[in-house]
Amino acid sequence: MKKNEWAVVVGAGLNALGIVRSLGRQGVRVAVLARSLGAQAMRSRYAVKRSTVDVYANLPERLLALADEIGGRPVLFLTEEEAVRVVSEARERLLPRFHFRLGDHPLMLELTHKEGVQSHTERHGLPIPPAVRLRSSDDLGRLQTLRYPCVLKPGLKYAGYGARFKKAYVVNSADEATSLFDEISPVLPDLIVQEWIAGGDDAIYFCLQYIGGEGKAVASFTGRKLRAWPPQVGGTASCMAAPEADAELRAMTERFFTAVGFQGMGSMEYKRDDRDGLFYVVEPTVGRSDFQQEVATLNGCNLPYLAYCYECGLPAPASIARPSTIWREPTTDRWSEQTQGSHPAFLQHLVSDAYFRWYDMNPWLALQRGRVSQRWQKVRPWA
Repeated sequence: MKKNEWAVVVGAGLNALGIVRSLGRQGVRVAVLARSLGAQAMRSRYAVKRSTVDVYANLPERLLALADEIGGRPVLFLTEEEAVRVVSEARERLLPRFHFRLGDHPLMLELTHKEGVQSHTERHGLPIPPAVRLRSSDDLGRLQTLRYPCVLKPGLKYAGYGARFKKAYVVNSADEATSLFDEISPVLPDLIVQEWIAGGDDAIYFCLQYIGGEGKAVASFTGRKLRAWPPQVGGTASCMAAPEADAELRAMTERFFTAVGFQGMGSMEYKRDDRDGLFYVVEPTVGRSDFQQEVATLNGCNLPYLAYCYECGLPAPASIARPSTIWREPTTDRWSEQTQGSHPAFLQHLVSDAYFRWYDMNPWLALQRGRVSQRWQKVRPWA
């Protein structure tokens, strides 16, 4: 099968690395654009071309220059939310030169904000816990309408927030939420307090999809977390396929994206409530791949390559049956295991380190060198 176009992957970390490997293993020429040549995705042997961009405000110009360099009309893959906002704003300049799909720009902004997600989800009939948006002290009285415990989190991703505060906080009363608002609001006065969905990390499921021009899923994969870091409120530390929930979550996710008019790379995170056994929406990811995206490829659904084939007009490859495999970020998963204990799934399934691949060793070797360097810095006598 002839691969007609390059793929351009924008991003630095494991998310981007998973896409580079998923495409490169299929013979696609991949260019990586990140803010550092030391980025994990840059270290892959499948990163045929490596380019840098100093700040994402300059991303459109850098992408156009890269398109001139490699020719054709590359397929664009985004892996970071900041890049999605910039590309969405510049879509009229970029679409003639790249293959990519997004929802309308106002929709993209709404779906990257927690209140927009709440509004769209309620409007289209998907189950989601009640929430209150906090933008000023005038909103604090509404906290009394919620059932506690709740989770408090930023309304949108903001670098100044992440540098000082946790991804999310579990709060047990309106007073506790008020105290956190008083602390956080000088940095980010835009927070969401949402009723907590009872259940552990392994009650969190996700459905990864690529939505084509007809509003239908070109590719879909359903998985579940096993552990998160920090536990209960953090990002994915390990995850696996969840075929038992695929039919239900695939339908819910596709229905939501069709209803709002979204196209392209996206996903929806759910949590199964221990109290009633039902799935509730946590949040969508739109315009970019998920952090744990490679778990789909490891389990036989090469979602980036299916998206690439769709955009290039190539026939979709047949699905591949593979043994159920756990994707694991080694450091955070070890921390989570030390806190929460072992999980039986690790005794029943293959486990794949997010960095280590026998066919692409450089990212893992770079990680080991970094660990050795950090330890040496701690023990050297003149430190």
